[in-house]
Amino acid sequence: MATADDARARVLDRLAETIEARKGADPSSSYVASLLAKGGDAILKKIGEEATETVMASKDGAPGRVAAEMADLWFHCLVLLAHHGLSPADVLAELERREGRSGHDEKASRR
Repeated sequence: MATADDARARVLDRLAETIEARKGADPSSSYVASLLAKGGDAILKKIGEEATETVMASKDGAPGRVAAEMADLWFHCLVLLAHHGLSPADVLAELERREGRSGHDEKASRR
């Protein structure tokens, strides 16, 4: 029997599917389609804005705003993944690959 936590854990996959479906939509009728049509620089700019808003919410000590801004940031990161033909599964696979490794060791292995 599926629980609310199971459904919540799949929300990134559901959002990614929605974003993928919007790729071919009319940019005038879909925010995602309009952002994808503008290209990578527009997506990156939006991620930068959302990251800054997340940082500011944290600096302000506003946990509710941190969660809301983080949701915006994650959403736009999902758009970036779609732009590159990637999905949350690709990120999860990378996190799984790193699991159990020291952060210092993992970072050193990228040099």
